[in-house]
Amino acid sequence: MNVTVWDETGGQGPPAVFVHNIFTWGSDDVYGFAAQRPLADRARLLLVDRRGYGRSPDVERNDFEVDADDVVGLLDESSTASDGRGRGRGNDGGGGHGDGVHGDGVHLVGHGNGGVIAMLAAARRADLVRSLTLIQPSAFTAAAQHPVVAKLLSRVTGAAPQVADSMGAVEFLRNSTEGIGMPMPEPTPERLRAVATSMRERPIWEADVPVKPLRAAPFPTLVICGTWEDAPELYRTHVGEPLVAVAETLTETLGAHLLRVPGFYPHTQEPDAVNEALRELWGRAG
Repeated sequence: MNVTVWDETGGQGPPAVFVHNIFTWGSDDVYGFAAQRPLADRARLLLVDRRGYGRSPDVERNDFEVDADDVVGLLDESSTASDGRGRGRGNDGGGGHGDGVHGDGVHLVGHGNGGVIAMLAAARRADLVRSLTLIQPSAFTAAAQHPVVAKLLSRVTGAAPQVADSMGAVEFLRNSTEGIGMPMPEPTPERLRAVATSMRERPIWEADVPVKPLRAAPFPTLVICGTWEDAPELYRTHVGEPLVAVAETLTETLGAHLLRVPGFYPHTQEPDAVNEALRELWGRAG
């Protein structure tokens, strides 16, 4: 698993692991976390490329359970690297400082499917986590009783693999963007590889989201979602409304704090607001 490291603290900042969504990779400036780079003056940023994405090796089929194990390994390695010196690509440690159980832990951030993976990892090793931030997590099973989410699950369950198998990466990318009123990003080889991996991912609605252990965990949790009022109608209806329902449900069930920002891609469209919220959360968590 490739990990891009951004660090302006000389290895003295706490480690922060970022887990990306589909169609992207850690340092991507379209859907990834490129706009969070200013936070490198506060923390040692570790941007994961999940298997099959970015500069990580190919995989036959991506699975959120395997990704969660990968993230746990990175959390363990990063939280125990107390000397603050990096040890090479994919093996970078961040020097944790502070008192208490989470003084040597890791700030964990996940977007979309990456948010579900972050939740799985945090539940497995809560002792390694300082804080958890979920940016529009695709944790649909955690809100399956909500009418909007139930409608989404009814529509997509069992359909996605057949649809994906019937088209190539360019067509799938076009249908997933222009097909719902969104601009299509440039179909570069790196983008199309990410799309092809996404087409083979295990459906995220098969994830058993660990709500109870996360609610009992001692670290603070922040949920971030867009307001979606300016999103294309199809995108807002089919994607935005279920994601907002999930965000609101998780905020209540996890006892988290909810931040709403304008737009529909919080960390890329409103990076200043998101970065400020992360700074505040990380400051409180230590």
